[in-house]
Amino acid sequence: MPALPFVAGPSTGHTHTVILLHGRDSEAQEFASEFFECEATGTEPDRTLPALFPTVRWIFPQAKALYAKRFDIEMSQWFDMWSVEDQQERIELQIPGLQSSVGLIAELIREEEILVPRNRIFLGGISQGFATGGFAGLCGFSSWLPLFNQAASDIELIKEEDTGGKLAAMQRLYLDGATKQQTSLSLQQLTSTPILLEHCDDDEIINIQSGFLLRNFMAQLGLSVRFHNYEDGGHWINEPQGVDDFVDFLRQGIDRCTWSC
Repeated sequence: MPALPFVAGPSTGHTHTVILLHGRDSEAQEFASEFFECEATGTEPDRTLPALFPTVRWIFPQAKALYAKRFDIEMSQWFDMWSVEDQQERIELQIPGLQSSVGLIAELIREEEILVPRNRIFLGGISQGFATGGFAGLCGFSSWLPLFNQAASDIELIKEEDTGGKLAAMQRLYLDGATKQQTSLSLQQLTSTPILLEHCDDDEIINIQSGFLLRNFMAQLGLSVRFHNYEDGGHWINEPQGVDDFVDFLRQGIDRCTWSC
């Protein structure tokens, strides 16, 4: 049975939900605590994210403790992997956990839809967390595309203009662990879902080149990608500009839903 997620907010009426996945060898509550310490620029006395978005329910799912083959130990991870430097090495280790975790997150989203519509749900994460995760929007920090070589090979066989065929191939590859009902999204929903990617140039865990590959691949699929890279920040969110960009992304998504939902 999966561990219960860490949940914070809303402090006033619930209008939107943000689901954020922690990275490898981390914990939901630890990630939430550090994430909520981030501050945006501005004149507000409290510029933390819960204060700026009082109607948002923040959910931080907890990954299972999975066996890490390379280290011969169990650790908190969404899927096992051999190397963070070369994410495509020993990809057979990644597939079972990746597909299982995608199924768990899909189920969490389905449960959250009881409270708010899917187009008011944002999904994202940091590092391996985003590599696992339309909604109101997708947001990823310091991440990469798992199974990149296989994914690139799959879409290479599909005509360039066939966006639907490419996205269907990606759903087969990544969403095998979830039911059709949990993951059914139309082509229009997928291509209109805004995506924010942020990566720091000095990230020593996941090289910035992995971020560029992720951005280019998503654009190749016809997805709406906004990419920001920053000079510093390491394997985390750049402050304050990266936080400001995330705040702008959320506000635009919330405003778009306010006028169209």
